[in-house]
Amino acid sequence: MEENVQMSPMDKIVNLAKRRGFVYPSSDIYGGLANAWDYGPLGVELKNNIKKLWWNFFITSRRDMVGLDSSIILNPKVWEASGHVKVFNDPLVDCKSCHSRFRADNLIEEQLKIDIGGKSLQELSDIITQEKLKCPSCGKSDWTDARSFNLLFETHLGVIKDDKSLAYLRGETAQGIFINFKNILNTTRQKIPFGVGQIGKSFRNEVTPGNFIFRTREFEQMEIEYFIKPTGWEAIFEKWLEDIKTWLKLIGLKDEDLHFHEIEKEALAHYSKRTVDIEYKYPFGMSELYGLAYRTDFDLKNHQTASGVEMTYTDEETGEKYLPNVVEPSFGVERTFLAVLANSYTEEAVPDAKGEDASRIVLKLPKTLAPYKIAVLPLSKKTELNSISQEVFELLAKKYTCDYDETQSIGKRYRRQDEIGTPYCVTIDFETLNDKAVTVRDRDTMKQDRVAIDELANYFISKFE
Repeated sequence: MEENVQMSPMDKIVNLAKRRGFVYPSSDIYGGLANAWDYGPLGVELKNNIKKLWWNFFITSRRDMVGLDSSIILNPKVWEASGHVKVFNDPLVDCKSCHSRFRADNLIEEQLKIDIGGKSLQELSDIITQEKLKCPSCGKSDWTDARSFNLLFETHLGVIKDDKSLAYLRGETAQGIFINFKNILNTTRQKIPFGVGQIGKSFRNEVTPGNFIFRTREFEQMEIEYFIKPTGWEAIFEKWLEDIKTWLKLIGLKDEDLHFHEIEKEALAHYSKRTVDIEYKYPFGMSELYGLAYRTDFDLKNHQTASGVEMTYTDEETGEKYLPNVVEPSFGVERTFLAVLANSYTEEAVPDAKGEDASRIVLKLPKTLAPYKIAVLPLSKKTELNSISQEVFELLAKKYTCDYDETQSIGKRYRRQDEIGTPYCVTIDFETLNDKAVTVRDRDTMKQDRVAIDELANYFISKFE
């Protein structure tokens, strides 16, 4: 614990994530791969719980939503029509001294603490030169001019690598929804307004990924394209903003750690008429968590023009025909994962067995997100306790994701379950042989209840509902 105190808040989270099996460095046995991460046994459970909760909240519990799972590799014409091939760029600068590369806008914002949205490449270059910004790697101030760097990952289809085989890994999941708009209309009974949700991998060849899993080249998005009439988008935009706020409370994030940043007109993306970035106070500072954008009819119009396929919608009641507009709530899985970890990570003083001051690390995860809901802990490995413990595990595992832990002292097992965020521990002790009851310990309060085995199912129904 003393070593942990010396760490920064971010380092503590990264340390816990690796030590307890949430997140591992990818390709670790080969020296790793920069900014690539694998999700371990607990990490994959937490990710899946985030996605399941999101899907239920935004998709299956609503009559006006349907789901989709589109291909990662699309016809390259999709990305030409969407504008990604031409304008999906970051401003890149190189340090002439050490040859490190950085995003010009991030460099300026971090060192000068100003927002430079909408600046041209030349304006960015002038600011860097005039302010003599220092290279974060070597400390010198000798830069190339800023230039555009396209974020799409290129790949090739087939055995011959040439221009005809060129394709892209998708830079966002949204385009898969737009190109399936007519298919969804033709195969469902949805009427505007309605939305399409999708969870899936996206890829961006970021210039400067970093901050653990916050910015990576491979990431997962939870996105919605909500199709509406060309008028009245303002009220729908505000309703989605409220829905996002409800979701943020659902995953336990606090109001004081959130900021709703209205993007200035000159800094808006090429497809957007209004965008609000929902920012979270990560251990490294306030940064973007989610986004809400009004994309107008930009995407459907461009795909209609490029493909020749009509994307208009006809209102069956009025006969009105129009090209739908779109409001887009966009959520990052990994950024949600990191925000939930940061929000839940707690160090608190507790008395040890001798009544002396000690401390514990506990992840106070919302119960719905916890990788394990219950841990079954036999006090001894002796056969008679082991048999009852196995029965208790099988009883609870029918409804909840459970862990079974019989190694080390009961105190160390409690601490281990605290660190991975397990809400409840069920201890089977020698008294169980006589009273057919177990001890249930609450993660947050450490309060212990004696509960009959026959009553466990009902006991946990009351705890988890």
